[in-house]
Amino acid sequence: MAVGFVLITTETGKETQVRESIGKIDMVEQRWGIFGEFDVLVKVVADDEADLTRCIMEEIRIIDGILDTRTLIGSQI
Repeated sequence: MAVGFVLITTETGKETQVRESIGKIDMVEQRWGIFGEFDVLVKVVADDEADLTRCIMEEIRIIDGILDTRTLIGSQI
């Protein structure tokens, strides 16, 4: 299992639209609107790091209204 947290900066006024679009993605377990440098925090859970990467690059980052992302990938050590 691979877990990633994606911090998202959106265009002004598109926070709700981005959160709703992200909620339709299968691997997204949770999402929150947040305040500060970033606008949305997303928890993504996948079978492996390859699926996690594909989800972030091919499903999340292409959403209209997203300006920037920062991804934190958890590891089991």
